[in-house]
Amino acid sequence: MAEKWTPDSWRSKPILQVPDYPDKGALVDVERRLASYPPLVFAGEARSLKAQLADVAEGRGFLLQGGDCAESFAEHHADHIRDFFRVFLQMSVVLTYASKLPVVKVGRIAGQFAKPRSSDFETINDVKLPSYRGDIINGIDFNEKSRIPDPHRQVMAYRQSAATLNLLRAFAQGGFANLEHVHEWMLGFVKDSPQGHRYQEIANRISEALAFMRACGVDASSSQSLRSTDFFTSHEALLLGYEEALTRIDSTSGEHYATSGHMIWIGDRTRQPDHAHVEFFRGVKNPIGLKCGPSMTPDGLMELIDILNPDNEAGRLTLIARFGSEKVFDHLPELVRRVKQEGRKVVWSCDPMHGNTITANGYKTRPFERVLKEVESFFAVHRAEGTHAGGVHVEMTGRNVTECTGGAREVSPENLGDRYHTHCDPRLNADQAIELAFMIAENIRNNEAEERAVVNG
Repeated sequence: MAEKWTPDSWRSKPILQVPDYPDKGALVDVERRLASYPPLVFAGEARSLKAQLADVAEGRGFLLQGGDCAESFAEHHADHIRDFFRVFLQMSVVLTYASKLPVVKVGRIAGQFAKPRSSDFETINDVKLPSYRGDIINGIDFNEKSRIPDPHRQVMAYRQSAATLNLLRAFAQGGFANLEHVHEWMLGFVKDSPQGHRYQEIANRISEALAFMRACGVDASSSQSLRSTDFFTSHEALLLGYEEALTRIDSTSGEHYATSGHMIWIGDRTRQPDHAHVEFFRGVKNPIGLKCGPSMTPDGLMELIDILNPDNEAGRLTLIARFGSEKVFDHLPELVRRVKQEGRKVVWSCDPMHGNTITANGYKTRPFERVLKEVESFFAVHRAEGTHAGGVHVEMTGRNVTECTGGAREVSPENLGDRYHTHCDPRLNADQAIELAFMIAENIRNNEAEERAVVNG
């Protein structure tokens, strides 16, 4: 019999990857303030996302999840949010056009402020300081004052998330996402790239289809689905005090929802079944994610699925595979096979970023060819197992950064310092992100062709 769950029952469990706040009284005061603030998202929105993810779990959709490695206070600009959203729309159009399936759009945004770290401390020139854990916890500047965990940063994170959500809702519902603007979503620096030309071809076909529909009496003014889109937010829920403070009881169902974002996930470093993060997640009713790295075993995965989704509810749980391009075939097939054998309803998504980080020319980077290889291997495994490759989870930006090497318009190791702006891990730039979308689209078409061949004998 499971222990009774409450929003604070995680506090009695062991916990990893959390800061040690020197001023405990200030932390209590901040969490009390946050608990009095309005929710950032609403339970009904989270339920809508869960319903859409349920279709993905049944093979009737595709999950596109992506955004910043770690949001920062200093770079909170409307133009950055707009450019990210614009690239996200482009990726979604490419995937929708190829798959003929609805694409569920979930950003790593409006809450992605905390980052797990492999070491509690960072040493530069014999100076040892606490590691940077994201702007919600401490500062990136390498000095003692900046690196002291400050609970008041949580209030700043809340306010930035609220402002970001406000703008995203305006973009999604206020006309920016209108399909009739499909040509206008192209970023300037991508326009002359190979991806720009490929995207324009799809945009032309969509414009032709819209012209035909207008002639038939259907246009954006009469169809909401053509002039707006659903867009949801997500983040790794690492800082559980913040999450607890923003947990609310839904008045219509009486159930608890984490209102910090529509979807939250557990990282690969904090998924111990008897620890605090799993304890918190098992009680909130949001759709949730679980990162699955090389140390995940089939038995361990089934134990976590039993805890996190005991009712086998489709759309509740997304399994995010992140192995590294050379390890996918060593680990993913046995996990997929076991989940299928047990009849568990999950969304399988691929994170091709976190297992492929290397150092080149003094910078953390991710070779784009490894990112592509991991995604291709992910699709190949699901083809072989007869399961649905349901989504992709990437760190990306709409800015013209040079953080990941490779791509059709190649970023070399020597170019990394040109526009290396990330606060933590390297991100795909817009050109690379759209190239990835085209590659995923080709894999979706290949899966469909193979399925038709099987059906037709």
